[in-house]
Amino acid sequence: MLNPVWRAQIGAAEPLRWDGWLLGAAFLLLALGLLMVASASAPLSETQPLQFLLRQVMALVIGLIAAACMLRVSLQRWLRASAWLLLLGLALLILVLVPGIGHEVNGSARWIRVGPISVQVAELVKLFALVYIAGYLQRYGVELYTSMMAMLRLMFVLGIIAILLLLQPDFGTAAVLVATALGMVFLAGIKIGRFIVLQGLIFAGMLALVYSSEYRLRRMTNFMNPWQDPFGDGFQLTQALIAIGRGGPFGMGLGESIQKHHYLPEAHTDFLFAILAEELGLIGVLFVLCLYAVMVWRAFVIADRAAQAGNRFAANLAHGLGLLLALQTLVNIGVNMGLLPTKGLTLPLLSYGGSSLVVTCLMLAMLLRIGSETSESPPPPAKSTQESMP
Repeated sequence: MLNPVWRAQIGAAEPLRWDGWLLGAAFLLLALGLLMVASASAPLSETQPLQFLLRQVMALVIGLIAAACMLRVSLQRWLRASAWLLLLGLALLILVLVPGIGHEVNGSARWIRVGPISVQVAELVKLFALVYIAGYLQRYGVELYTSMMAMLRLMFVLGIIAILLLLQPDFGTAAVLVATALGMVFLAGIKIGRFIVLQGLIFAGMLALVYSSEYRLRRMTNFMNPWQDPFGDGFQLTQALIAIGRGGPFGMGLGESIQKHHYLPEAHTDFLFAILAEELGLIGVLFVLCLYAVMVWRAFVIADRAAQAGNRFAANLAHGLGLLLALQTLVNIGVNMGLLPTKGLTLPLLSYGGSSLVVTCLMLAMLLRIGSETSESPPPPAKSTQESMP
Protein backbone atom coordinates (compact mmCIF):
# COMPACT_ATOMS: atom_id res chain seq x y z
CA MET A 1 0.00 0.00 0.00
CA LEU A 2 1.27 3.46 -0.93
CA ASN A 3 2.32 5.88 1.77
CA PRO A 4 -0.29 8.72 2.05
CA VAL A 5 2.37 11.34 1.25
CA TRP A 6 3.39 9.47 -1.94
CA ARG A 7 -0.25 9.03 -2.89
CA ALA A 8 -0.83 12.78 -2.55
CA GLN A 9 2.25 13.56 -4.65
CA ILE A 10 1.27 11.33 -7.59
CA GLY A 11 -2.43 12.17 -7.34
CA ALA A 12 -3.50 8.58 -6.75
CA ALA A 13 -7.06 7.92 -5.73
CA GLU A 14 -7.49 7.64 -2.00
CA PRO A 15 -10.41 8.02 0.40
CA LEU A 16 -10.76 11.67 1.30
CA ARG A 17 -11.33 12.90 4.83
CA TRP A 18 -14.15 15.42 4.92
CA ASP A 19 -14.31 18.50 7.13
CA GLY A 20 -17.85 18.18 8.48
CA TRP A 21 -18.05 21.76 9.78
CA LEU A 22 -17.00 23.24 6.45
CA LEU A 23 -19.31 20.99 4.44
CA GLY A 24 -22.26 21.58 6.75
CA ALA A 25 -21.95 25.38 6.64
CA ALA A 26 -21.49 25.36 2.86
CA PHE A 27 -24.54 23.18 2.18
CA LEU A 28 -26.73 25.23 4.52
CA LEU A 29 -25.69 28.41 2.69
CA LEU A 30 -26.32 26.76 -0.68
CA ALA A 31 -29.80 25.66 0.33
CA LEU A 32 -30.63 29.08 1.76
CA GLY A 33 -29.18 30.72 -1.35
CA LEU A 34 -31.50 28.78 -3.65
CA LEU A 35 -34.50 29.76 -1.53
CA MET A 36 -33.52 33.44 -1.52
CA VAL A 37 -32.76 33.54 -5.25
CA ALA A 38 -36.19 32.02 -5.94
CA SER A 39 -37.83 34.57 -3.66
CA ALA A 40 -35.90 37.68 -4.75
CA SER A 41 -36.11 36.95 -8.49
CA ALA A 42 -39.80 35.96 -8.63
CA PRO A 43 -41.07 39.47 -9.54
CA LEU A 44 -38.53 39.72 -12.40
CA SER A 45 -39.74 36.61 -14.21
CA GLU A 46 -43.50 36.93 -14.48
CA THR A 47 -43.79 34.54 -17.43
CA GLN A 48 -41.42 31.94 -15.96
CA PRO A 49 -41.30 32.53 -12.19
CA LEU A 50 -38.55 29.97 -11.61
CA GLN A 51 -36.20 30.76 -14.50
CA PHE A 52 -33.51 32.37 -12.31
CA LEU A 53 -33.76 29.54 -9.79
CA LEU A 54 -33.39 26.94 -12.55
CA ARG A 55 -30.30 28.70 -13.90
CA GLN A 56 -28.82 28.82 -10.40
CA VAL A 57 -29.55 25.11 -9.91
CA MET A 58 -27.83 24.34 -13.23
CA ALA A 59 -24.80 26.35 -12.13
CA LEU A 60 -24.79 24.51 -8.81
CA VAL A 61 -24.83 21.13 -10.58
CA ILE A 62 -21.90 22.23 -12.75
CA GLY A 63 -20.09 23.54 -9.67
CA LEU A 64 -20.57 20.31 -7.73
CA ILE A 65 -19.35 18.19 -10.65
CA ALA A 66 -16.32 20.44 -11.11
CA ALA A 67 -15.67 20.34 -7.35
CA ALA A 68 -15.83 16.53 -7.36
CA CYS A 69 -13.22 16.49 -10.12
CA MET A 70 -11.03 18.99 -8.30
CA LEU A 71 -11.07 16.85 -5.17
CA ARG A 72 -9.10 14.22 -7.07
CA VAL A 73 -6.31 16.65 -8.03
CA SER A 74 -3.32 16.68 -5.68
CA LEU A 75 -1.87 19.90 -4.31
CA GLN A 76 1.48 19.17 -5.97
CA ARG A 77 -0.18 19.37 -9.36
CA TRP A 78 -1.67 22.76 -8.50
CA LEU A 79 1.76 23.96 -7.35
CA ARG A 80 3.40 22.83 -10.59
CA ALA A 81 0.66 24.44 -12.67
CA SER A 82 0.55 27.74 -10.75
CA ALA A 83 2.55 29.78 -13.29
CA TRP A 84 0.51 28.39 -16.20
CA LEU A 85 -2.72 29.23 -14.39
CA LEU A 86 -1.50 32.80 -13.95
CA LEU A 87 -0.77 33.08 -17.69
CA LEU A 88 -4.19 31.61 -18.49
CA GLY A 89 -5.83 34.13 -16.19
CA LEU A 90 -3.98 37.04 -17.81
CA ALA A 91 -4.94 35.77 -21.28
CA LEU A 92 -8.61 35.61 -20.26
CA LEU A 93 -8.47 39.14 -18.83
CA ILE A 94 -7.06 40.38 -22.15
CA LEU A 95 -9.60 38.44 -24.23
CA VAL A 96 -12.56 39.86 -22.32
CA LEU A 97 -11.45 43.36 -23.40
CA VAL A 98 -11.37 42.42 -27.10
CA PRO A 99 -14.48 43.71 -28.93
CA GLY A 100 -16.55 40.82 -30.24
CA ILE A 101 -15.20 38.40 -27.62
CA GLY A 102 -15.96 40.17 -24.36
CA HIS A 103 -19.65 40.53 -23.56
CA GLU A 104 -20.67 43.89 -22.07
CA VAL A 105 -23.45 44.31 -19.48
CA ASN A 106 -24.32 47.63 -17.81
CA GLY A 107 -21.20 49.26 -19.23
CA SER A 108 -18.78 46.59 -17.96
CA ALA A 109 -17.03 44.03 -20.19
CA ARG A 110 -16.61 41.15 -17.74
CA TRP A 111 -18.03 38.11 -19.53
CA ILE A 112 -17.04 35.74 -22.31
CA ARG A 113 -19.79 33.81 -24.04
CA VAL A 114 -19.29 30.04 -24.38
CA GLY A 115 -22.36 28.96 -26.31
CA PRO A 116 -25.40 29.78 -24.17
CA ILE A 117 -23.21 30.25 -21.07
CA SER A 118 -21.62 33.54 -19.98
CA VAL A 119 -18.42 33.10 -17.97
CA GLN A 120 -17.31 35.94 -15.70
CA VAL A 121 -13.57 35.89 -16.19
CA ALA A 122 -12.71 37.72 -12.96
CA GLU A 123 -14.10 34.87 -10.86
CA LEU A 124 -11.71 32.36 -12.42
CA VAL A 125 -8.82 34.81 -12.24
CA LYS A 126 -9.29 35.18 -8.47
CA LEU A 127 -8.78 31.45 -7.99
CA PHE A 128 -5.84 31.26 -10.42
CA ALA A 129 -4.18 34.25 -8.75
CA LEU A 130 -4.48 32.70 -5.28
CA VAL A 131 -2.84 29.48 -6.48
CA TYR A 132 0.02 31.47 -8.04
CA ILE A 133 0.51 33.66 -4.94
CA ALA A 134 0.53 30.60 -2.67
CA GLY A 135 3.16 28.99 -4.88
CA TYR A 136 5.23 32.18 -5.01
CA LEU A 137 5.19 32.50 -1.23
CA GLN A 138 6.25 28.86 -0.91
CA ARG A 139 9.15 29.29 -3.33
CA TYR A 140 10.38 32.70 -2.14
CA GLY A 141 9.30 32.70 1.51
CA VAL A 142 12.77 33.35 2.92
CA GLU A 143 13.63 35.90 0.25
CA LEU A 144 10.39 37.79 0.93
CA TYR A 145 11.48 38.26 4.53
CA THR A 146 14.98 39.45 3.67
CA SER A 147 14.57 41.26 0.35
CA MET A 148 12.19 43.97 -0.83
CA MET A 149 12.78 42.98 -4.45
CA ALA A 150 10.95 39.68 -4.02
CA MET A 151 7.96 41.57 -2.70
CA LEU A 152 8.06 44.07 -5.56
CA ARG A 153 8.06 41.25 -8.12
CA LEU A 154 4.89 39.86 -6.62
CA MET A 155 3.31 43.33 -6.46
CA PHE A 156 4.21 43.86 -10.12
CA VAL A 157 2.26 40.75 -11.11
CA LEU A 158 -0.68 41.81 -8.95
CA GLY A 159 -0.50 45.27 -10.49
CA ILE A 160 -0.89 43.84 -13.99
CA ILE A 161 -3.92 41.81 -12.89
CA ALA A 162 -5.42 44.84 -11.15
CA ILE A 163 -4.95 47.06 -14.21
CA LEU A 164 -6.66 44.52 -16.47
CA LEU A 165 -9.53 44.26 -13.99
CA LEU A 166 -9.85 48.04 -13.79
CA LEU A 167 -10.10 48.24 -17.58
CA GLN A 168 -13.31 46.18 -17.50
CA PRO A 169 -13.97 48.11 -15.12
CA ASP A 170 -14.08 45.97 -11.95
CA PHE A 171 -12.65 47.96 -9.05
CA GLY A 172 -14.26 45.73 -6.42
CA THR A 173 -12.61 42.50 -7.55
CA ALA A 174 -9.25 44.24 -7.93
CA ALA A 175 -9.46 45.68 -4.40
CA VAL A 176 -10.52 42.38 -2.81
CA LEU A 177 -7.82 40.41 -4.65
CA VAL A 178 -5.05 42.84 -3.67
CA ALA A 179 -6.27 42.88 -0.04
CA THR A 180 -6.29 39.07 -0.01
CA ALA A 181 -2.76 38.96 -1.40
CA LEU A 182 -1.58 41.37 1.30
CA GLY A 183 -3.15 39.16 3.94
CA MET A 184 -1.45 36.08 2.52
CA VAL A 185 1.92 37.84 2.52
CA PHE A 186 1.45 39.00 6.11
CA LEU A 187 0.48 35.51 7.31
CA ALA A 188 3.38 33.96 5.41
CA GLY A 189 5.81 36.16 7.33
CA ILE A 190 7.18 39.58 6.40
CA LYS A 191 8.84 42.39 8.32
CA ILE A 192 6.11 44.55 9.75
CA GLY A 193 7.78 47.78 8.64
CA ARG A 194 7.87 46.69 5.00
CA PHE A 195 4.29 45.49 5.22
CA ILE A 196 3.09 48.86 6.55
CA VAL A 197 4.96 50.73 3.80
CA LEU A 198 3.55 48.40 1.15
CA GLN A 199 0.05 48.74 2.54
CA GLY A 200 0.35 52.51 2.54
CA LEU A 201 1.50 52.59 -1.07
CA ILE A 202 -1.38 50.38 -2.20
CA PHE A 203 -3.90 52.43 -0.24
CA ALA A 204 -2.54 55.64 -1.79
CA GLY A 205 -2.78 54.07 -5.25
CA MET A 206 -6.42 53.08 -4.69
CA LEU A 207 -7.29 56.57 -3.48
CA ALA A 208 -5.67 57.98 -6.61
CA LEU A 209 -7.78 55.64 -8.74
CA VAL A 210 -10.95 56.73 -6.95
CA TYR A 211 -10.26 60.42 -7.42
CA SER A 212 -9.10 60.00 -11.02
CA SER A 213 -12.49 58.66 -12.14
CA GLU A 214 -15.68 60.69 -11.93
CA TYR A 215 -17.99 57.72 -11.59
CA ARG A 216 -15.89 56.16 -8.79
CA LEU A 217 -15.80 59.47 -6.93
CA ARG A 218 -19.56 59.80 -7.36
CA ARG A 219 -20.04 56.32 -5.88
CA MET A 220 -17.87 57.30 -2.93
CA THR A 221 -19.82 60.46 -2.17
CA ASN A 222 -23.21 58.78 -2.70
CA PHE A 223 -22.45 55.97 -0.29
CA MET A 224 -21.56 58.51 2.40
CA ASN A 225 -24.92 60.27 2.02
CA PRO A 226 -27.34 58.32 -0.22
CA TRP A 227 -30.34 60.31 1.03
CA GLN A 228 -28.96 63.41 -0.65
CA ASP A 229 -30.16 61.98 -3.98
CA PRO A 230 -32.55 59.14 -3.03
CA PHE A 231 -34.16 58.92 -6.48
CA GLY A 232 -30.92 59.24 -8.45
CA ASP A 233 -27.45 57.92 -7.68
CA GLY A 234 -28.46 56.97 -4.14
CA PHE A 235 -31.60 55.07 -5.15
CA GLN A 236 -30.21 51.53 -4.90
CA LEU A 237 -28.64 52.03 -1.49
CA THR A 238 -31.65 53.80 0.01
CA GLN A 239 -33.94 50.99 -1.14
CA ALA A 240 -31.54 48.42 0.37
CA LEU A 241 -31.55 50.28 3.68
CA ILE A 242 -35.35 50.40 3.65
CA ALA A 243 -35.43 46.64 3.08
CA ILE A 244 -33.04 45.97 5.97
CA GLY A 245 -34.99 48.30 8.26
CA ARG A 246 -38.29 46.62 7.44
CA GLY A 247 -36.96 43.21 8.50
CA GLY A 248 -36.82 43.94 12.21
CA PRO A 249 -35.87 41.12 14.60
CA PHE A 250 -37.79 38.27 12.92
CA GLY A 251 -38.42 39.46 9.36
CA MET A 252 -41.57 39.67 7.27
CA GLY A 253 -41.45 36.01 6.32
CA LEU A 254 -39.92 34.10 3.41
CA GLY A 255 -41.28 35.44 0.13
CA GLU A 256 -42.96 38.46 1.77
CA SER A 257 -40.46 41.14 0.77
CA ILE A 258 -41.89 44.34 -0.67
CA GLN A 259 -38.65 45.91 -1.85
CA LYS A 260 -37.99 43.08 -4.34
CA HIS A 261 -41.07 44.16 -6.31
CA HIS A 262 -39.14 46.46 -8.67
CA TYR A 263 -38.08 48.85 -5.90
CA LEU A 264 -34.58 47.47 -5.25
CA PRO A 265 -32.55 46.91 -8.45
CA GLU A 266 -30.41 43.74 -8.63
CA ALA A 267 -32.27 42.31 -5.64
CA HIS A 268 -31.32 38.72 -6.55
CA THR A 269 -27.62 39.43 -7.16
CA ASP A 270 -25.58 42.14 -5.44
CA PHE A 271 -28.33 43.13 -2.97
CA LEU A 272 -29.68 39.73 -2.02
CA PHE A 273 -28.53 40.32 1.55
CA ALA A 274 -30.98 43.23 1.90
CA ILE A 275 -33.87 41.01 0.81
CA LEU A 276 -32.69 38.29 3.17
CA ALA A 277 -32.67 40.80 6.04
CA GLU A 278 -36.15 41.99 5.10
CA GLU A 279 -37.64 38.49 4.93
CA LEU A 280 -35.71 36.69 7.69
CA GLY A 281 -34.87 39.62 9.97
CA LEU A 282 -31.99 39.99 12.39
CA ILE A 283 -32.23 36.31 13.39
CA GLY A 284 -31.72 35.20 9.80
CA VAL A 285 -28.85 37.64 9.31
CA LEU A 286 -27.06 36.39 12.43
CA PHE A 287 -27.54 32.79 11.29
CA VAL A 288 -25.98 33.56 7.90
CA LEU A 289 -23.08 35.42 9.51
CA CYS A 290 -22.43 32.44 11.79
CA LEU A 291 -22.30 30.10 8.77
CA TYR A 292 -19.75 32.33 7.03
CA ALA A 293 -17.75 32.58 10.25
CA VAL A 294 -17.65 28.78 10.48
CA MET A 295 -16.34 28.52 6.90
CA VAL A 296 -13.59 31.07 7.48
CA TRP A 297 -12.71 29.47 10.83
CA ARG A 298 -12.35 26.05 9.22
CA ALA A 299 -10.20 27.54 6.43
CA PHE A 300 -7.76 28.90 9.02
CA VAL A 301 -7.83 25.66 11.00
CA ILE A 302 -6.96 23.77 7.80
CA ALA A 303 -4.20 26.29 7.07
CA ASP A 304 -2.74 25.87 10.56
CA ARG A 305 -2.83 22.09 10.18
CA ALA A 306 -1.04 22.33 6.84
CA ALA A 307 1.62 24.61 8.34
CA GLN A 308 2.21 22.13 11.16
CA ALA A 309 2.59 19.36 8.59
CA GLY A 310 5.28 21.42 6.83
CA ASN A 311 3.22 22.06 3.67
CA ARG A 312 3.70 25.80 3.16
CA PHE A 313 1.95 25.88 -0.22
CA ALA A 314 -1.19 24.31 1.26
CA ALA A 315 -1.09 26.66 4.27
CA ASN A 316 -0.69 29.75 2.07
CA LEU A 317 -3.49 28.64 -0.24
CA ALA A 318 -5.88 27.86 2.62
CA HIS A 319 -5.16 31.27 4.14
CA GLY A 320 -5.88 32.91 0.80
CA LEU A 321 -9.14 31.04 0.25
CA GLY A 322 -10.34 31.88 3.76
CA LEU A 323 -9.38 35.54 3.41
CA LEU A 324 -11.07 35.84 0.01
CA LEU A 325 -14.32 34.34 1.31
CA ALA A 326 -14.23 36.61 4.35
CA LEU A 327 -13.40 39.80 2.46
CA GLN A 328 -15.93 39.26 -0.32
CA THR A 329 -18.64 38.51 2.24
CA LEU A 330 -17.77 41.59 4.31
CA VAL A 331 -17.65 43.85 1.24
CA ASN A 332 -21.02 42.66 -0.07
CA ILE A 333 -22.69 43.03 3.34
CA GLY A 334 -20.98 46.39 3.87
CA VAL A 335 -22.32 47.64 0.53
CA ASN A 336 -25.85 46.48 1.39
CA MET A 337 -25.69 48.27 4.75
CA GLY A 338 -24.22 51.48 3.38
CA LEU A 339 -20.84 51.00 5.06
CA LEU A 340 -18.93 50.72 1.76
CA PRO A 341 -19.39 52.10 -1.77
CA THR A 342 -21.24 49.93 -4.29
CA LYS A 343 -18.85 47.33 -5.70
CA GLY A 344 -20.83 44.74 -7.68
CA LEU A 345 -19.49 41.74 -5.74
CA THR A 346 -21.75 38.77 -5.10
CA LEU A 347 -22.41 37.21 -1.70
CA PRO A 348 -20.64 33.80 -1.88
CA LEU A 349 -23.00 30.81 -2.25
CA LEU A 350 -26.08 33.01 -1.80
CA SER A 351 -26.29 35.58 -4.61
CA TYR A 352 -27.46 34.72 -8.10
CA GLY A 353 -24.51 34.26 -10.45
CA GLY A 354 -23.33 31.11 -12.16
CA SER A 355 -19.62 31.93 -12.43
CA SER A 356 -19.40 33.01 -8.78
CA LEU A 357 -21.21 29.89 -7.59
CA VAL A 358 -19.08 27.49 -9.63
CA VAL A 359 -15.79 29.10 -8.58
CA THR A 360 -16.84 29.19 -4.92
CA CYS A 361 -17.59 25.45 -5.13
CA LEU A 362 -14.09 24.95 -6.56
CA MET A 363 -12.58 26.98 -3.74
CA LEU A 364 -14.37 24.87 -1.13
CA ALA A 365 -13.25 21.68 -2.89
CA MET A 366 -9.68 22.93 -2.76
CA LEU A 367 -10.01 23.60 0.96
CA LEU A 368 -11.38 20.09 1.49
CA ARG A 369 -8.47 18.67 -0.50
CA ILE A 370 -5.97 20.60 1.62
CA GLY A 371 -7.65 19.41 4.79
CA SER A 372 -7.64 15.81 3.59
CA GLU A 373 -3.99 15.75 2.51
CA THR A 374 -2.70 17.47 5.62
CA SER A 375 -4.74 15.26 7.93
CA GLU A 376 -3.13 12.21 6.31
CA SER A 377 0.39 13.62 6.13
CA PRO A 378 2.51 13.02 9.22
CA PRO A 379 4.06 16.12 10.80
CA PRO A 380 7.76 16.70 10.13
CA PRO A 381 9.92 14.67 12.52
CA ALA A 382 11.02 16.62 15.58
CA LYS A 383 14.69 16.87 16.33
CA SER A 384 15.91 15.01 19.33
CA THR A 385 17.15 16.88 22.38
CA GLN A 386 20.74 15.91 21.62
CA GLU A 387 20.50 17.10 18.00
CA SER A 388 19.05 20.43 19.03
CA MET A 389 21.76 21.11 21.62
CA PRO A 390 24.61 23.41 20.50
